[in-house]
Amino acid sequence: MSAVPSSTDPAAAVAARAGAGLSPSRWQRLTWNRNWLGFWFMVPAAAFLLLFLAYPLGLGVWLSFTETRIGRAGVFVGLENYVWLADDPVFWLSVFNTLLYTTVASVFKFAIGLYLALLLNRHLPFKAMIRAVVLIPFIVPTVLSAIAFWWIYDPQFSIVSWSLRELGLLETNIDFLGDPWNARWSVIFANIWRGVPFVAITLLAGLQTVSPSLYEAATIDGASRWQMFRFVTYPLLTPIIAVVMTFSVLFTFTDFQLIWVLTRGGPVNATHLMATLSYQRAILGGYLGEGSAIATAMIPFLLAAILISWFGLQRRKWQQGEAND
Repeated sequence: MSAVPSSTDPAAAVAARAGAGLSPSRWQRLTWNRNWLGFWFMVPAAAFLLLFLAYPLGLGVWLSFTETRIGRAGVFVGLENYVWLADDPVFWLSVFNTLLYTTVASVFKFAIGLYLALLLNRHLPFKAMIRAVVLIPFIVPTVLSAIAFWWIYDPQFSIVSWSLRELGLLETNIDFLGDPWNARWSVIFANIWRGVPFVAITLLAGLQTVSPSLYEAATIDGASRWQMFRFVTYPLLTPIIAVVMTFSVLFTFTDFQLIWVLTRGGPVNATHLMATLSYQRAILGGYLGEGSAIATAMIPFLLAAILISWFGLQRRKWQQGEAND
């Protein structure tokens, strides 16, 4: 005696309908097909991204073409906000500051992070504890880090200035945040301190996927440490480096909390980034259209960083089992 398939079993139900000469209904195809099932699982995440990312981005771009202010609906003005920004020296200063901040901080974060990753990949005593300590700057909230650096950079009670004066290297305190260029280098140093652990731990994870047999073969061939890094470690780490540096550049370019807590863009706009200037104009100044135009002007720079990483990965044909160009 044959068993009757349960109606709660999709496969059995489909087989039963097929045996009876009936094709699956549209609802059954949408709910039981593997491709559609994957689609339904993606719907909640897609809805979340549309609601909290795509909609604000689209609204910001739209506001950049209007003269909207806080408490007053604006009208469409086309490219007027962008034309005004093109003649605004403070905006161009913020572009310069953002590019300087991002470039210098990203280069140093990569160099220091890679060195720490290579160091932590060796057999060291208390390696687990050292890895935990390295992560501390990254897991501490940004505002707390900024407040700590604000105290370190204090013009009267700076621990750095006090130490240098006690060693006889200085006669007066360093004005870390009162001088334009001192302020720039000070916030860059704070960003490097916060960002190095992210780069180091991510690259360390990549290093641990490299097979030790490759290093053994290179050692047998007489390769030096530099040659092993150049021809074994670096090529295998390239995809991870591309991804981690893309995120590092994006995080640094859009940094807001660290700058706002430390300097609020001062002195004389010397540390204003595009993100902080956008906030100042849109929220504090009330000019939502102008602030949105500054934020929208960041998009080409961010897309350029993403495309450079993407094209860099596309050239690594060896990942797909093909010859490198």
